[in-house]
Amino acid sequence: IAYNRKSHFSMAEPTPSTEPSKKTGTTKVTFKITLTSDPRLPYRVMSVPETAPFTAVVKFAAEEFKVPAATSAVLTNEGVGINPQQTAGAVFLKYGGDLRLIPRDRVGAFSS
Repeated sequence: IAYNRKSHFSMAEPTPSTEPSKKTGTTKVTFKITLTSDPRLPYRVMSVPETAPFTAVVKFAAEEFKVPAATSAVLTNEGVGINPQQTAGAVFLKYGGDLRLIPRDRVGAFSS
């Protein structure tokens, strides 16, 4: 799979999954996080240990998209908000790996 500069993969899109790490033996979870405030809908795919705090995942994703992490919300594709005070593994089991990141200035914003 080749990665290009627009944050998209040139081959088939990876599916969110859990996979054991070959080096450490710890299980990792894979999230596809889409920035919904951008009309091009860029996304990042990241694999993290299932024991990692989800706040760290949110912070890293926000930094990748150059949006403030402290004022961003993470939602499922169905619009369900996710409490970041849990592990990445718990979030993956409850909501799956396909998530959306919304900067706070867009959360609850009304557009006409």
